[in-house]
Amino acid sequence: MKNVMGVINVSKKSGDQLELLAKHRCIASMPFGGKYRLIDFVLSSMANSGIQNVAVFTREKYGSLMNHLGSGKSWDLSRKQDGLIILPPHSMDGYVLPDFELNSYLAHKDFFDRSSQNTVVVASSNIVCNVSFRDAVCYHEEKGADVTVFYSESLPGMAWPLRHILELNDEGMVLNIVEGTTQPLAARVLLEIYILSKSLLVELAERGSQNRDAGLLNAGIIPNLQNLKVYAYLLGRYSAVIDSVDLYYRHSMELLCRQTWEELFFIPGLVQTKFTDEPPARYLEGSAACGSLLANGCKIAGTVINSLLFEGVKVGRGAQIKNSIIMQKCEIGERAVLDRVILDKDVYVSADKVIMGDGSKPFVVEKRRIL
Repeated sequence: MKNVMGVINVSKKSGDQLELLAKHRCIASMPFGGKYRLIDFVLSSMANSGIQNVAVFTREKYGSLMNHLGSGKSWDLSRKQDGLIILPPHSMDGYVLPDFELNSYLAHKDFFDRSSQNTVVVASSNIVCNVSFRDAVCYHEEKGADVTVFYSESLPGMAWPLRHILELNDEGMVLNIVEGTTQPLAARVLLEIYILSKSLLVELAERGSQNRDAGLLNAGIIPNLQNLKVYAYLLGRYSAVIDSVDLYYRHSMELLCRQTWEELFFIPGLVQTKFTDEPPARYLEGSAACGSLLANGCKIAGTVINSLLFEGVKVGRGAQIKNSIIMQKCEIGERAVLDRVILDKDVYVSADKVIMGDGSKPFVVEKRRIL
């Protein structure tokens, strides 16, 4: 994989539907699964596949992302040559370009010129998956493809809005890409992961950069579908796309299934994240936890049922947490009751407080609030 480089695109558009959860951070640094961030999944997949040159294209609110990624040491990407590089929002000759994906590639064209690799794996930062890019690149080369796009045959859950559906022939070549408003049960749903040559990526960026929706798919691949050999690669494992509060909540709750959790975090390789030195979770006398994921550093004196608690969460005596996601360093007062709630970091819930979401949508509390 020495001839393959990775590009992770941090999309601003993907974070717009996450409301309060994306108010202080970009979507790539969204906490997920107890101690991880969304970017950890595609970044770990790249590192585990032997990709040693990875660039992260940022847009806005990327301070927490830089703090999380650091030098890339957690992913063995802290290197003298290549390694992990975080590229700032795009500008050219002092002029800030419109916030389009292809403009990012053009503004940082010198990065591609300096890189020795000829093949690029491009992935969105909000895809939750664990994939061997080594196998996918072999498939790409065997097919002699110009572009290989990833897809899932049945993303978990109900209808997904604004997903692209693939139409394939028997050889796996893409005949058409249709944007639909619902997801049929048998659909081949496109994931925003692509494999193509570096020269073709730059060429498509130059062609499509004037498009008002200048993304690689809509302005680069779809308009040239008849002129390119585009093949589809099936991601047969668990995968999810996080771009709304409802999907964030739904896919977080799916991690409480042991089979899903083991498949996502351990196969084909370990999902890595920034190391934090926290002690194991501590359960005080009279506490109880059932069907939940609790990260290191938690201190539990109440009851936790069917929930995810991130690092350093404190739950007071008599408090009850059900069907909820509690992020880092939150503190739940005695006898408080939470059901179908998402608390962002550093939220304090007073004693005897009752917070409940409705049947269709969780109740979201932004970071550092006192309730």
